[in-house]
Amino acid sequence: MKTFYIETFGCQMNTHDSEKVIGTLVEKGYRQVDKVADAELVLYNTCSIRDKAEQKVFHRLDQFKREGKGKIFGVLGCVAQQEGERIFERAPHVSLVAGSASYTKLPEMLIQLEAGNRRVTGLSLHTTETFDTPYTSRDNPHRAYITIIEGCDKACAYCVVPFTRGPERSRTSESVLREARSLAELGYTEVQLLGQNVNSYRDPSPAGWDFAKLLDETGKIDGLRRIRFTTSHPRDFGKSIVDAIDENETLCNHVHLPVQSGSDAVLNRMQRSYTRSDYLRRVEWMRKAQRDIAMTTDIIVGFPGETEAEFNETLRLIDEVEYDAMFIFKYSKRPNTPALQYEDHIPEEEKTRRFTLLQEQQRSIQIRRNARYVGKTEQVHVEGYNPATSQWIGRTSQHKTLNFADAQLPAPAGAETLTGRYLDVLVTRAGPNSLAGQSVF
Repeated sequence: MKTFYIETFGCQMNTHDSEKVIGTLVEKGYRQVDKVADAELVLYNTCSIRDKAEQKVFHRLDQFKREGKGKIFGVLGCVAQQEGERIFERAPHVSLVAGSASYTKLPEMLIQLEAGNRRVTGLSLHTTETFDTPYTSRDNPHRAYITIIEGCDKACAYCVVPFTRGPERSRTSESVLREARSLAELGYTEVQLLGQNVNSYRDPSPAGWDFAKLLDETGKIDGLRRIRFTTSHPRDFGKSIVDAIDENETLCNHVHLPVQSGSDAVLNRMQRSYTRSDYLRRVEWMRKAQRDIAMTTDIIVGFPGETEAEFNETLRLIDEVEYDAMFIFKYSKRPNTPALQYEDHIPEEEKTRRFTLLQEQQRSIQIRRNARYVGKTEQVHVEGYNPATSQWIGRTSQHKTLNFADAQLPAPAGAETLTGRYLDVLVTRAGPNSLAGQSVF
């Protein structure tokens, strides 16, 4: 049996892409191994969202090469799409370069590799077959990803995604529901809908559903207990999404809505297509919802030209919104993006200072917000057991990690019994990044 090794870097969509690749390889007679040394085919699924991503890829490819000769090497994902056939020039030992839109063609590419072709590519973004990979090997038996939209039409000044993932293209509502029903029949209870801009979904079939309608209908499928989605774009985030969350408790009451900056001037330079007030209107919809919706976000510090006053507007926005969690990034230059042409690039030490200030401010907010849960009972989806702390690991509907003890099953021996179950847990302690408690009988 032929063997393969795959290493994945990046977001949930890359993780799910690798599940599709693994499923296809296994169906074609390959066996996955845990070490490069044991593999005949070595694949690296890449992400190019941060600066110097391509340098990191070539460094890793050099490490792979030193770990053994006679192997076939392939680069997948966003760096593959970004760099294209230049990868063959910089890393002659690479034989396959394929972007995410080409994975449906992987069986044909494998035939070429097995026939001895050492320059096989899959780089076309103009395909309607992106979602139709027939084989998926999911590594979690309880929670599964479903990609509902690929690509991006937003053209943010800092972002390389439109060049690596192509234009937005949605799959039909019928195919999404078919996959979700199939997962429920297989015993999956939690599904996460994925897209670079997941809420920009527009059903291409005659049904013509928008994202809120798809959410609601997915949440009605028997057997599914939680539906999550990521990532949303503020421009296409309508009140109907909040209404759907309010009306269907299967939909998790958590929204990740990247704001990137609290300054209108910076948002304009970023080409984000909304204003601070537009964004806060969406926050108001969620704060007025019947359910307590947790909000998380992304922030970029040090975007070209960002003044101290503009950065302070972001600090004030964070105080006003009070996010449950935040992912902070320093601006980094990416190829083919408009921001490369901007002047007034911020020194790295200044980016670090702003990053630290944001981090400290957000930490205090999270301590305060998480303290509200002490004394409350939350339902968690059990994800596993941590022997280092002798605690079970669960996640709430609001996407908060809740570590808890269980008097009846205190040891790892019960992992198979509790993992995947939904339990009520009394919250007894709260920290900045997680909650802790005791299961309720």
